[in-house]
Amino acid sequence: MNIAFVIQRYGTEVLGGAEHLCRLVAERLAPQHSVDVLTTCARDYVTWKNEYPEGADRIRGVTVRRFANSGTRDIEAFNRYSEWIYNNPHSPADEMEWLKQQGPWCPGLVEYMRRHHQQYDVLVFFTYLYAPTVLGLEISPSRSVLVPTAHDEPAIRLEIFKDVFKRPAALLFNTESEKRFVHETFGERPLLEDVIGVGVDIPQHQPYPRMPAPPPDEEADAGEDAASRSPGADEEPAAREFASHLVQRGSVFRRRHRLHGPIALYGGRIDPGKGCEELIEYFSSYVRDGGDATLALMGVKLMSLPEEPFIRFAGLLSDRERDQALEAATVVVAPSPYESLSLLALEAFAVGTPVLANARSDVLVEHCVNSNAGLYYADRDEFVECLKLMVGDAALRAAMGRNGRDYVRRNYRWDVVLGKYERVFSKVRSAAR
Repeated sequence: MNIAFVIQRYGTEVLGGAEHLCRLVAERLAPQHSVDVLTTCARDYVTWKNEYPEGADRIRGVTVRRFANSGTRDIEAFNRYSEWIYNNPHSPADEMEWLKQQGPWCPGLVEYMRRHHQQYDVLVFFTYLYAPTVLGLEISPSRSVLVPTAHDEPAIRLEIFKDVFKRPAALLFNTESEKRFVHETFGERPLLEDVIGVGVDIPQHQPYPRMPAPPPDEEADAGEDAASRSPGADEEPAAREFASHLVQRGSVFRRRHRLHGPIALYGGRIDPGKGCEELIEYFSSYVRDGGDATLALMGVKLMSLPEEPFIRFAGLLSDRERDQALEAATVVVAPSPYESLSLLALEAFAVGTPVLANARSDVLVEHCVNSNAGLYYADRDEFVECLKLMVGDAALRAAMGRNGRDYVRRNYRWDVVLGKYERVFSKVRSAAR
């Protein structure tokens, strides 16, 4: 089957929930199908600046076709226009202007779809919000599938998106919460729908200390010795055990970032829109109230961070380093009020780390309730008390960790997820003939 994925940004360096989800699915389907990704040359979603070269590339078995955006976004002007359009009567032309100002505006990508859409059996659009999806769905709706990654936000109330949700041949949701929200918001939808989600790999379980005590003065010497030689028969058993601990899962992340004691970890875009400002405020209250954990943030920094000893910026990590960070964490915090899936929470569950989530996200609450592997907070006081409880109760964390792994194993296996995609694609292709 020839499949095209249409997404606003794509690449191993691109951070973003929908973009990461699209890449995971495309790479998993590539061994069985001819998979193209049609995308822009942008790497960052704030300006949509062209950073990747135009043209075709091959990434992990997927043919990626990139097209240049016609301009960059003036984020301040766009925010002013958004404020006006959300709160005043306006015309369809005003909404198209909003779409163009939002970006990415990529005429070459849309023109390529117009010229070449017939060579694909299915076109899969990720994220309802952006122009490539809005304009692309007009081209061949009978062979189009939309993965909307929808959540409650002002933009989704614009009239322009009513056509987006009724045009495609199929809608694929990440969670039951997302499906309920879309049903409540849009009366006209395709008959073919399914809740598919994403696959999450469960790493081999290896017990290790999640909150090691601060190291003795000689740790540095011991670490250097362990790195330069294997433990020999003349060493004491305790020394051999300590050297083994240095290579346990999560310990690499702790040593690299000099982290000791409890860690509350956030991963993703470090951005006010992702709840990070509120997270830092709430965590500061936790510390003032006697909490002794460190807040570690990994990802791309799109806001300034306070210079506090209890806040550590880990930077943008590779996939392997990200796994090590999730394994090292005492608790993973998911502060975003807007989620359609939350890969961060699922990846934390997969390694047996409990989650503390924002209760304003129905999706995150659904994950916590159904898994029994996390707690959720509605305000500052609840955040502080929940974090104190989770950090202070090792038995609770262990039980939640087991529950989280079981939840992922039951609901987010790749063979089940890919089987659902295959069935929907086959139905769409058959109906379009």
